[in-house]
Amino acid sequence: KMAEKQEEPSNAQNGEPDNAEEGEGKKKKVKREDLPPFEIVTGERLPAIFFKFQFRNVEYSSGRNKTFLCYVVETQGKESVTTRGYLEDEHAAAHAEMAFFNTILPKCESGVRYTVTWYVSSSPCVTCAERITETLRRNKGLRLTIMVGRLFMWEEPEMQAALRNMKAAGCKLRIMKPQDFEYVWQNFVEQEEGEEVKSFVPWEDIQENFQYYEEKLAEIL
Repeated sequence: KMAEKQEEPSNAQNGEPDNAEEGEGKKKKVKREDLPPFEIVTGERLPAIFFKFQFRNVEYSSGRNKTFLCYVVETQGKESVTTRGYLEDEHAAAHAEMAFFNTILPKCESGVRYTVTWYVSSSPCVTCAERITETLRRNKGLRLTIMVGRLFMWEEPEMQAALRNMKAAGCKLRIMKPQDFEYVWQNFVEQEEGEEVKSFVPWEDIQENFQYYEEKLAEIL
């Protein structure tokens, strides 16, 4: 089993338990009006401190209640266009995966091919996985590859079924390798102005944790 140090204070105010593994009994009840206003943050590059904490491929994701989604969209119609950026969700009431389809790619035009790659801090929840599955089934010109740092609630049968449905709809789901984290660092993380680009420094257990999640995903799919 992989252990994780407590790296940041809890985010229980997001309306999710600190640790998914703590079970239902310890969930903090949060009234809907206690949640901050729904907000999706978008941009081209995310702060390095967020990347180092949120994308870390640990097993137990204490305090990591946000989803960070970096995307590359290649549109092949009359002319080819590539767009990239990132989304993060501000609290548990709405997720970055939904925001991508609502704001970045609200509609897929027929006759146009969309090749989309996501680099996401963790795999989607059941609701988002269902939305992804529906979107892929509806839009035959859409190709989606999702690279995830870690698997979310992967032990739940409902979650496993949702991931299998995504695969059946044509989604390629992959666990991020150390090289993928380096790619995100180089292409989606802010570098300090005036400083030379800092090279990516892999954290301890990055390879071991990748292999752990890769085995789990292979068992599920």
